[in-house]
Amino acid sequence: MHQRIALTFAAITIVATACKQHPPTDLSKENIIPKPVTVTATTKVFELTDATTIALKQGDGLEFVGNYLADVLRPATGYKLDVSEASAAPAKGVYLEIVTDDELGDEGYSIDIQQDLLHVSANKPAGLFYGVQTIRQLLPARIEKDSVQQGPWEIATGTIRDFPAYPFRASMLDVARHFFSVEDVKRYIDLMTLYKMNVLHLSLSNDQGWRIEIKSWPKLTEIGGSTEVGGGEGGFYTQEQYKDLVKYAADRFVTIIPEIDMPGHTNAALASYPELNCDGKATKLYTGTEVGFSSLCTTKEITYKFIDDVVREMAALTPGPYLHIGGDESHATKREHYIPFVARVRDIVKNHNKQVIGWEETAQINMNEKRPEQTIQTDAATRASAASAIAQYWSNPAHALEAVSNGSKLVMSPAKKMYLDMQYDSTTKLGLHWAAYIEVDSSYMWNPTTYVKGIKRENILGIEAPLWTETITNMDEAEYMMFPRIIGLAEIGWSPEENRGWDEYKYRLANHGPRMKALGIDYYRSKKVPWVD
Repeated sequence: MHQRIALTFAAITIVATACKQHPPTDLSKENIIPKPVTVTATTKVFELTDATTIALKQGDGLEFVGNYLADVLRPATGYKLDVSEASAAPAKGVYLEIVTDDELGDEGYSIDIQQDLLHVSANKPAGLFYGVQTIRQLLPARIEKDSVQQGPWEIATGTIRDFPAYPFRASMLDVARHFFSVEDVKRYIDLMTLYKMNVLHLSLSNDQGWRIEIKSWPKLTEIGGSTEVGGGEGGFYTQEQYKDLVKYAADRFVTIIPEIDMPGHTNAALASYPELNCDGKATKLYTGTEVGFSSLCTTKEITYKFIDDVVREMAALTPGPYLHIGGDESHATKREHYIPFVARVRDIVKNHNKQVIGWEETAQINMNEKRPEQTIQTDAATRASAASAIAQYWSNPAHALEAVSNGSKLVMSPAKKMYLDMQYDSTTKLGLHWAAYIEVDSSYMWNPTTYVKGIKRENILGIEAPLWTETITNMDEAEYMMFPRIIGLAEIGWSPEENRGWDEYKYRLANHGPRMKALGIDYYRSKKVPWVD
């Protein structure tokens, strides 16, 4: 009798254990954006629990990335997720380490997910950081909530190997037309990095406002920073605040590129210092949205003293390699003055050990079409200067092609595809449409290597999605215009062209609706996307 009871109990135990087995998983079906290079599924499951710990390879300097991962996961899980160094991979938990893997490059990563151990490896900490962003997407969207949520917290097993197509994956925030606080910019950085973007271009000066403290020219912020589009109070960043932003970005592997636009888009500076005007008279502050009416006086030496001082201070504040000189829409500057001005400014930037980026117009190097004998020597020097600069294409293919012929690399920002301030359609209440109405599918369905005939992969440094703020007054509005378009643009910068297609991407994007909602992003629910709620 006792033997029969024992056998029955054993049978029940076996059946119960079998019932608890997890159904097969498929890592390759996860909705990861940007789409990884390769994904291999092994059908099992890894689960985060209250016993999970995060181990970092000892001596690899991974404290920030490890603590960042823990900080992302703790609020929704409620787990402690202790972070510590280890000399070797643990038997279970999460393990981050630096390895040597040439295929991955500086920003690639590998994730090996087993039932007991989730192992992330990369050549550089940046790669591990991007691996962390992928881990976030492998967990349910509620992981992004800031309060404890119901589990389980399961991840499908398998292997992901991933690395970017382009090293330069940027967005631009215009803080000159409307001012955005330090906390706003930090949120912008956090949202960019979710999708593995690594450059933030800050437009710090324009006709409507000067937004960065320059100690040698204090009236730039005292006067020039005092207003914005529509007549609001404006604002500016102190140098300490800017340094804080730079560090916050660098910790998250984002390079900040400051733009000081010139010779046009300079009314805020011209209103602050009369000597920068050719007539010696200060202009009035401007709160409208017209362009092309202002210009520094390119024939006065004080202008170049001013530029040298500004560049010197910005270069000292900015550890990244780039400084953007603007140069777009300088309709009030004569062509014969514009070209030598740009060449001289390039030299100033170079003298302060920064690489120049300028909008596509700065690629122009010929004084006139006939090229008379007296301009040949000047043009040769200008060509040499232009070759070391990076040009940002936004509108005119001829300028982009001239940049390439000069030997310059290009940042691709075609306004008809990448300008985040363009309206989605005619019913969009925010934004403009001078370039195009840009629906979510249109912003995704293009390739940098085929967009302009004659521009090839080797000519392109990367891509940038600008957000101009003539009509954007706060972060909620900014996020509505950014999302979901910036997600697809991030994929264009990261994923191989042959791996991408709208008919497949729209379903992956649809599954990011709950994630954006959990993050508090007020996104545009395009009818082109079959959103998941």
